Amino acid sequence: MTVESARPQSPATPGTSVLREPPLARGAWPVLGHGPRLVRDPLAFMSALRDHGDVVRLRLGPKTVYAVTTPELTGALALDPGFTIAGPLWESLEGLLGKEGVATANGPRHRRQRRTIQPAFRLDAIPGYGPVMEEEAHALTERWRPGETIDCTSESFRVAVRIAARCLLRGDFMDERAERLSTDLATVFRGMYRRMVIPLGPLYRLPFPANREFNRALADLHLLVDEIVAERRASGQRPDDLLTALLEAKDDNGDPIGEQEIHDQVVAILTPGSETVASTVMWLLQVLAEHPEHAEKVRTEVESVTGGRPVGFEHVRSLRHTNNVVVEAMRLRPAVWILTRRVVTDTALGGYRIPAGADIVYSPYAIQRDPRSYDRHLDFDPDRWLPERSGTVPKYAMSPFSVGNRKCPSDHFSMTQLSLITAAVSAKYRFEPADGSDDTTRVGITLRPHNLLLRARPW
Repeated sequence: MTVESARPQSPATPGTSVLREPPLARGAWPVLGHGPRLVRDPLAFMSALRDHGDVVRLRLGPKTVYAVTTPELTGALALDPGFTIAGPLWESLEGLLGKEGVATANGPRHRRQRRTIQPAFRLDAIPGYGPVMEEEAHALTERWRPGETIDCTSESFRVAVRIAARCLLRGDFMDERAERLSTDLATVFRGMYRRMVIPLGPLYRLPFPANREFNRALADLHLLVDEIVAERRASGQRPDDLLTALLEAKDDNGDPIGEQEIHDQVVAILTPGSETVASTVMWLLQVLAEHPEHAEKVRTEVESVTGGRPVGFEHVRSLRHTNNVVVEAMRLRPAVWILTRRVVTDTALGGYRIPAGADIVYSPYAIQRDPRSYDRHLDFDPDRWLPERSGTVPKYAMSPFSVGNRKCPSDHFSMTQLSLITAAVSAKYRFEPADGSDDTTRVGITLRPHNLLLRARPW
């Protein structure tokens, strides 16, 4: 299935009565508000907000933030141009993504940037990436030895970064760069999450060890991007890829786009995509170890579809159960678990009054685990995405790539590589936890296991 095919429901609309002020969530601390609860157990906190209502007020330091808890209203946020990309999440991400990249831009700049990058992710462009995806997926399995301990964090980042770099930037990105990127991202995203939920401003500029580590990692990320762009310019090569499109792109006046925009666009392409894909690969490996019955079913399906040959790009569309395993893993463990928007003008949402300039937050994690939308909502059940069952899922209750003009342009690209990686590793190995493994959830800007260590056993 495609996750967009779930049955629509009518969006919530405000009634004719006087608009209400949303209720305030319980448990706010003096001065810090709900920030400490978001730090201590953010997933449970965001999931419990549904019990307070469709829209709930939060306090983050001195700010009032509005949390939305229903699929209908999160869909309205994504589709209504009156809600822009802004708020605590995006402000924290600007230190990484900059202000001129497609991830954080709004209005005409965002539309122009989408037009520049979209051709690289069209459906008819994806087959051209097939050989690279196949090569990297199989290289992942060939690096492993039977019975050895696999560091799933480094391996997942390595495959995600190499696929993104080789397909979209056509660079020879060796393992050292993938390791640099994965290490830097872990530090940066962890620090950005702290800055989002506890906005202490100047304190984050003091020379504390955590602040120094954050600044070092952020500087190295930007240095890495500068290296990528400089190498391409020095090479004089113009392959048909996304980096060439950026180097040749024009602004609204017909002039070449600036160096800062090129830099921010490469960051927006390389880092968030690698982080989210890598996190999902980690969860998929965890799922295969925790649910051997589904690992066996994937292996059997791959063998049936390929006739025992190595799985390739041309097989992905036929791997129905494999694809459903990927979708169900993304439902229960979405890499992007929290998103924010900002209201442009005074508005009504779900019968509540939202003032202009207010920030709105919502959690795909909480939405996708809501028992009002899913039967046996905490069970790992890939068959819920079979055509005969998926129609019971409300629209916007499963939107891992978002919707509207902020929909991730690389949705088909990402789904293809995730299904291919899952098929390739399952065809060759079954997995079991290794000593010292910790698959509990590490919460930052994204979700991933704390320290997933697995042993690969041949079938």
